[in-house]
Amino acid sequence: MFVDSHVNLHSEKYAEDLDAVMARAREAGVGTMLTISDQLSSTEAIKEIAARDPNIWRSVGVHPHHAKDYADLSAETLVDMAADDDVVGIGECGLDFYYEYSDREAQEAVFRAHIAAAQKTRLPLIIHTRDADDLMRAKLEEAHGEGGFVPLLHCYTGGPALAEAALGLGGYVSFSGIITFKNASDVRAVAETTPLERIIIETDCPYLAPVPKRGRRNEPAYVVHVAEKLAEIKGMSVEEIAAVTTDNFFRLFSKARAPQEVS
Repeated sequence: MFVDSHVNLHSEKYAEDLDAVMARAREAGVGTMLTISDQLSSTEAIKEIAARDPNIWRSVGVHPHHAKDYADLSAETLVDMAADDDVVGIGECGLDFYYEYSDREAQEAVFRAHIAAAQKTRLPLIIHTRDADDLMRAKLEEAHGEGGFVPLLHCYTGGPALAEAALGLGGYVSFSGIITFKNASDVRAVAETTPLERIIIETDCPYLAPVPKRGRRNEPAYVVHVAEKLAEIKGMSVEEIAAVTTDNFFRLFSKARAPQEVS
């Protein structure tokens, strides 16, 4: 059994065939998915998707791309939204200084609200970070000194220093199809040195389809290819990677329950 720890099933790219996408995931052995909030306006659509399958969990949060639209977001709002039984994480949130679709001040303010919500709810903090390693590290270490929370660096592409800092705070690192890309040797190097018990896997679909599906719309079934590459990096079998990353997911997202039968 595999877990895809980061999917965006409310994307318009699945508008025509979501049922088929979910069926292919089950056929590929993907027993659990975590569908991610990119902005609060997506909440109802995400709720409806999660309600269709007891093995789909969800998060609440605002991607840094949309921070400018939620500049006044409070931790209390996120805490209230996270009270629903199927919400198991806070985010996706963070800092993106590559695209900077939102200005840095707004990104930092909205990120602080998410950190506070993770501290209050004790739910994992799902972090997007790009071209912001030094500031992200400083923010996490400073905040962790004020109150505990567990950071998850999702779809990791940063350097080893940030990964080591997050691990030092009890955090986890998630690897996506990027580890299969020819030019991603730096990411594979981080995966090689990250302790196995702190790794989970994801697709971040519909984006970043792994080799041999690169260039297509990504979907949860393709998380198998991420597991295959991680198995190669770690010198393990795919079955072992599936078992370990599944265990890691349920340890990290402890509010989620083990897979249930789907009629």
